[in-house]
Amino acid sequence: MAGPTIPFWQGHFDAGTIPWDRGGPGPQVAVWLDGDIPPGTRLLVPGCGSGWDVAAFARAGMTVTGVDYTPAAVAAASSLLAREGLAAEVVLADVLAWSPPRPVDAIYEQTCLCALHPDHWTRYAVQLQAWLRPGGRLFALFMQRQRPGAREGLIEGPPFHCDINAMRALLPLAAWDWPKPPYPAVPHHSGAFELAVMLTRR
Repeated sequence: MAGPTIPFWQGHFDAGTIPWDRGGPGPQVAVWLDGDIPPGTRLLVPGCGSGWDVAAFARAGMTVTGVDYTPAAVAAASSLLAREGLAAEVVLADVLAWSPPRPVDAIYEQTCLCALHPDHWTRYAVQLQAWLRPGGRLFALFMQRQRPGAREGLIEGPPFHCDINAMRALLPLAAWDWPKPPYPAVPHHSGAFELAVMLTRR
């Protein structure tokens, strides 16, 4: 498998070196919960990590499933939910192979795409479309972190840079409704930023 492996991520959790972890839900969660995602929405959080976003959506009344293939991440997310007395499902699975029992209403994509090596993006895009019902929404935060090696064609990460033109090719208009730009830039504590885009599955 190209890119980061389960031992790579497990090692970071075991060592406590998880610099991508905000210690709470991403700031865009509150923005989208304010009118865009109604209570009762069946929502997936792929690459859920420590579960902060899963907990935030569960607290707001969503039916939430978090998915991660790192045992330490699933354990951390499950522990967080138990401490807060929240009901949500956390699944240990590879997002490139797993599917929910039936299509869901919404997906919150904040850390999974940029953590996957670009060799796997096409497969992941197929999964996103299959997971969502027609008319369902993809709430995406596209990581903007271009590295110096990009000038020589190097693929560096994680996180991998999610160029917006590449995202439009990956998630084309034939399958997704895109809102008109410009898109809100959400600061990331790493010094990078993310573009917040809400897509609708055709």
